[in-house]
Amino acid sequence: MPKMKTKSGAAKRFKVRGSGSIKRSQAFKRHILTKKTTKNKRHLRGTQDIHASDVKSVRAMLPNA
Repeated sequence: MPKMKTKSGAAKRFKVRGSGSIKRSQAFKRHILTKKTTKNKRHLRGTQDIHASDVKSVRAMLPNA
């Protein structure tokens, strides 16, 4: 059997925490920020957990994580 490869795009976007949960960065924070309110940009800071419905597919993309 060949080794399972990690999807490189997923490796750049997701990190597995020590507890096993998967974190992701927040979207809509890269450009066109002038029309977004300060409150909106403030709430987009930091990281979030991925949705429960996406856990299975993300784990399949990160077999060694």
